[in-house]
Amino acid sequence: MNTIFRKSMLSVAGLAFAGGVFAGPIAAHAATPVVDAKPVAAAVQSAAPKPQGDQSHITLTDEQTGNVKAIIAATKKAGLPERAAVISIATSLQESKLENLGHLGDANDHDSLGLFQQRPTSGWGTPEQITNPEYSTTAFLKGLKQVDGWQDMPLTQAAQTVQVSAYPDAYAQWEQQATDLVGQHWNS
Repeated sequence: MNTIFRKSMLSVAGLAFAGGVFAGPIAAHAATPVVDAKPVAAAVQSAAPKPQGDQSHITLTDEQTGNVKAIIAATKKAGLPERAAVISIATSLQESKLENLGHLGDANDHDSLGLFQQRPTSGWGTPEQITNPEYSTTAFLKGLKQVDGWQDMPLTQAAQTVQVSAYPDAYAQWEQQATDLVGQHWNS
């Protein structure tokens, strides 16, 4: 996908999200009954939304764990918070199961490569660049930073806005595992 089309898609998604932000809370609260509730103490890791839908999980190899650590390192280097690493890892889990994929011949999706299945012909970089975990993560994060409100939107919406996948809801299934992996490796 060319850069102009990608930016157009990001703009349209941002406008749709902004419309939902302004209209959604008003409409949602109008039908919400008042409940007499007592405060409950709970451990809260962050203000990030809860994972959506059924969650998937895979057992990671050492190579995949190394890719998790590379994604976290690139996220820290970019000065972004843990939520960005969660979105990045969930995206990579969906796109490549955290495997740095080269060309897969007939099984290849166009010219998609690397952890995020980025395409050289769509402007993500050269094949050598997008099969470099630090580079591909940084490229993904650059796209994520262009999404207004990515920190507060559902993971699958943030990932889809960057990736423009044929399966826009597929990222959600990896949110819990990505959250757990970031919790496990962020400070290691």
